[in-house]
Amino acid sequence: MPSTQDISQNRKLLWLMAISCGLTAGANYFCQPLIHSIQHSFHTSTAQAQFTVTLAQISYAVGLLFIVPLGDITQKSKFIPLLMAFSGIGLLLSALSINLYMLWLGTVLAGLFSVAAQVLIPFSTIMVQPNKIGETVGFLISGLLIGILLSTSLAGILSNLLHWKVVYFFSAFLIFWCAYQLKKQLPQTKGTSLNYFDVFKSMKALITEEHRLSIRGLMGGFSFASMSILFATMAVYLSAPPFNLKDAFIGMISLVGIIGALSSQYVGKFADRGYTVQLTFIGSILLISSWLFLYLSQQHFIYYIIGFAVLNTGVAFTHSCNQSIIYKLRPNAKSRINSIYMTFYFGGAAFGSAMGIFAWNHGGWIWACITGLVFAILTTFFAVIDYLLVQKKYYTIS
Repeated sequence: MPSTQDISQNRKLLWLMAISCGLTAGANYFCQPLIHSIQHSFHTSTAQAQFTVTLAQISYAVGLLFIVPLGDITQKSKFIPLLMAFSGIGLLLSALSINLYMLWLGTVLAGLFSVAAQVLIPFSTIMVQPNKIGETVGFLISGLLIGILLSTSLAGILSNLLHWKVVYFFSAFLIFWCAYQLKKQLPQTKGTSLNYFDVFKSMKALITEEHRLSIRGLMGGFSFASMSILFATMAVYLSAPPFNLKDAFIGMISLVGIIGALSSQYVGKFADRGYTVQLTFIGSILLISSWLFLYLSQQHFIYYIIGFAVLNTGVAFTHSCNQSIIYKLRPNAKSRINSIYMTFYFGGAAFGSAMGIFAWNHGGWIWACITGLVFAILTTFFAVIDYLLVQKKYYTIS
């Protein structure tokens, strides 16, 4: 059994936790490079196939709001594997789907319960020393983001080599295995004496009293909305002329985002040293500049690759800084704080996916780029607000 004092030296367990975060988070993104294949498989419209992406994000946001808070009142070593098992069931249902509605049901189940990663991350922060929180969170976020990126690549490759449903079978097996290993290795902890309804009352108090949580939540939401526009339009943009790319190649593009994902653990280290404000502004600049490159991709494909990498890096910077700050606000309410923040975050993702689809259907790639840029600017706006409030000592820098 790992130490309940500090697991930062238990690399085997940390790697297992990071892989589990990546698998559960990635479960929500398999459908993104497969829109074209799903559309043809079920003989449906592009808009209906694209709705699978939005549905995945909405169900995840619902799980963040109503399931993640339970992390503060349950035995996490049992709760986390249970959530992962239910997520695996949703993936199996998607793999066995015979129509679009069955796929949607599997997508909703996988989305609801893949929030296991958002219980696992705050759980890790109570098992390490305070000066290791940013580094540990950054490491797990790297695993989460790499999982998201690899999921789209793997989905595209398996779709071309075998069938688009194969990735759902494969990931379900891996999630079941990781759930079993975590059940054996996670340290025992105690929950609080709060009941389910008390948790939501306390969350209302957290939103009211912790203003920095709301501001950082808005920053996270708008930054991920910006990236979700890219994910929601990637398949239809790159499968059409002049690119005419197949699922495998569309999925492999996501690999360039690993650069940004790997940066999370290093951002976390500097965040532990007090550079969250500076790193946040770097992330905002990267977000804005990425959409300029993406707009230019109409002229040459290389600009899409650059823009994709820069956008992912900007989101990683912003997200790592946000989580490094919020976990220090109320040490005894980390799951509830994470639930609030991640509801903003993935609520933004769902909104971004919907807006990306709307922009694409009404104005093509140009409108999609403009919408993405607007969200990037809004992220920067709230970063400025956060900085000004720190300067006025409305709250202090973490």
